[in-house]
Amino acid sequence: MLILFIWFASPLLFQVLIWTVGAIGFWEFFRMALPEGRRRERQLATAGGVLFLILLCRHEFLLAFGGMTGLFLAFAIWFLFRFHNLETVVKHNAYVFFGFFYVGGLLAHLVFLRELPQGREWIYLVLLVTMASDTLAYFSGKALGKRKLYPAISPNKSIEGAIGGLAGAVCGAVVAKFWFMPGLGLLECLVLGLLLGPLAQVGDLFESMLKRSFEVKDSGALIPGHGGILDRLDSLLFVFPPAYYYAFLFPAG
Repeated sequence: MLILFIWFASPLLFQVLIWTVGAIGFWEFFRMALPEGRRRERQLATAGGVLFLILLCRHEFLLAFGGMTGLFLAFAIWFLFRFHNLETVVKHNAYVFFGFFYVGGLLAHLVFLRELPQGREWIYLVLLVTMASDTLAYFSGKALGKRKLYPAISPNKSIEGAIGGLAGAVCGAVVAKFWFMPGLGLLECLVLGLLLGPLAQVGDLFESMLKRSFEVKDSGALIPGHGGILDRLDSLLFVFPPAYYYAFLFPAG
């Protein structure tokens, strides 16, 4: 269904989907980052984040910058008079704007990518590269993993699994070339695999770092057994921006 939606949805309908996903992602992030006593701040930050995402997706960059400036002033005043605890108030304020860029700034690049020539194919390539990287990393880690990659953040990941994930990303790009993007050269497939594969793994590790920092197991419970939206998007959020800039600068022939 996702594949069909990416292909057949109108640009506006596709954006509406991204705004909806972003709204859920913002809420999950602010639910993790801000304590229960900050529920009103969570709601306001989610609303502000969605507005920021919409403006970015509509290419209203000046309004987005102006809106972000206004939100900064508004939240600075809000936290000033609702500081609760002086030891954490600045940190909570910073989390709000970090969330805007982590969720909204990165996710908007998916819309930018869709708007490019062959944008649908580029999205499919990103999905294929990321899934191939995750899959091969998992199986190679299970079969060969001995040396821990980053035990403080993700104890189950191994160096062998990371190398397998890198090989999977390159294979995914090659499959994309022969399946639906013949304009890509084999050297480009290698470059894309070596660029996007590590970033997918870093995105996964970064989300794990956030959850450990916020002392939660999952970002949410939207998908039973799989966590929340951010748990599903963690790798992709770090892949969409470089994929967009690569496709913008070096469009497939």
